Amino acid sequence: MTTQNETVFPRGALARGEWESVVDDGIDGWQHTGLRVAELVPGGELTLPAAGVERLVVPLSGSFTVRHQGSGDLEPGQHETTQLEGRPSVFDGPTDVLYLSTGASATIAGEGRVAVAEAPTEEVHPSRHVRRDEVPVELRGAGRSSRQVHNFGTPQALDAGRFIVCEVVTPAENWSSWPPHKHDELQAGQESRLEEIYYFETAVERGLEAPPEADPFGFVRAYSSPAGEIDVLAEVRTGDVALLPHGWHGPCVAAPGYDLYYLNVMAGPDPERVWHISDDPAHGWIRGTWEGQDVDPRLPYERRA
Repeated sequence: MTTQNETVFPRGALARGEWESVVDDGIDGWQHTGLRVAELVPGGELTLPAAGVERLVVPLSGSFTVRHQGSGDLEPGQHETTQLEGRPSVFDGPTDVLYLSTGASATIAGEGRVAVAEAPTEEVHPSRHVRRDEVPVELRGAGRSSRQVHNFGTPQALDAGRFIVCEVVTPAENWSSWPPHKHDELQAGQESRLEEIYYFETAVERGLEAPPEADPFGFVRAYSSPAGEIDVLAEVRTGDVALLPHGWHGPCVAAPGYDLYYLNVMAGPDPERVWHISDDPAHGWIRGTWEGQDVDPRLPYERRA
């Protein structure tokens, strides 16, 4: 059985070199997705060497300059520079993102926190700068199941080889990744096989003031499916990472007084790049209760002046 200690990694537990967290095939059994997270100070740089992976650079807080070369739409030796307009925090609406073609190298400079989603692939798609006003923003669910999804790396929004990348903002007291669902068996047109990375951040609920000792947190849950055994119910905080190779997962719960964010990176062995899920039959009926309910009026979270 995959246990909590093998699934949820506290901030820094996956540190490697200049990166606060690195997820790749160096983790036993992990094959299809990758993630890098780091915090940059002025004058610092992060290096992404050329490799057989596609990448998506996602500013978490702050703005960044990415100098990249070797992508499918550039001649050997050429490079270009992309300015990514970021945001004060992950709770301030969408951000610019940069898709880096398979085989592209890059250097990231700026100030703030940045994530890089990855997936091994031999497919080559052109590098692309997706500006924040181009990012599809979805308000999903209703009532206490309301959440905000930024679909900058989904098949509908981005031409890519393998991965599906999005981010979710769950206001305090709300549930997301709900009802519980899975994507670990290939059932054509109904369910796809996708391993999944969750990267979390938490903050005091937007609009509230809290004392310095406030400790924002949320919860993540995953449990066994026919594809494999797993048992996770864990507190999560800023910088924590959860790896879900299989199983039913959900909910992610934002505690009262604290907002919850997560970045999702998904990819798998199926020939089609698609997110098809199956709801847990014990809880899937809950989707029907959203009809007639309003979306949480606190959403959407947009950039504050």
